Amino acid sequence: MSVSTPTQQPVLQKPVQGILSTFIITWLIAGTLDALAAVFILAGGQFTLMFQSIASAAFGNAAFSGGTGMVFWGIGFHYFIAGCFTAFYFIVYPYLVFLKKSIILSSVLYGVFVWTVMHFVLHYFTALPKAPFNLTGAIKNAVILMFTIGLPNAFFRRRI
Repeated sequence: MSVSTPTQQPVLQKPVQGILSTFIITWLIAGTLDALAAVFILAGGQFTLMFQSIASAAFGNAAFSGGTGMVFWGIGFHYFIAGCFTAFYFIVYPYLVFLKKSIILSSVLYGVFVWTVMHFVLHYFTALPKAPFNLTGAIKNAVILMFTIGLPNAFFRRRI
C-alpha cells in the first residue's frame, strides 16, 4: 500500500510568483491609468494624437503621418516606460523605509520622482521639441503621476 504525499514547491517559488504576478498587475493598472489620464486630461480625448506624440519621441515628426502603426509604437513605449517605473519601485521598496510608512506619502514622492525623471532626463533624450518650463503644467503632470503611477505602486507593492 502506497501513500502519496503532496509535492512541495521550492521555498522561493511561491514568493517569486507572488511578486511577479503583483508586478504585472501593478504595471498594467498603472500603465492603463496613466494612459487614460494622458488621453482624457492632457490630450482632450485625442487617443491617436496622444500615442503618436509618444511615438514621436523616437520617430520624430514621421510619427504623426505614420498611421496606426505609430499609435501602436506609442502604446508600446508608454507601457514599457510604465513597466520600468513599476520595476524600479518594486526593487527599491524594501530598501527605502519611508516608502513603507504611508501609501499617500509614497504616492506623492514617487509621482514627483517619476515626473522629475520624465521631464529632466528622458524628455531630453527624445526627438520631442524642448518647451520652456511651465509650473502649472508641471504640477498638473506630477499630480497625475502621483495617482496613476505612484498610488498603484504604493498600494500593491506593500501587499507582498
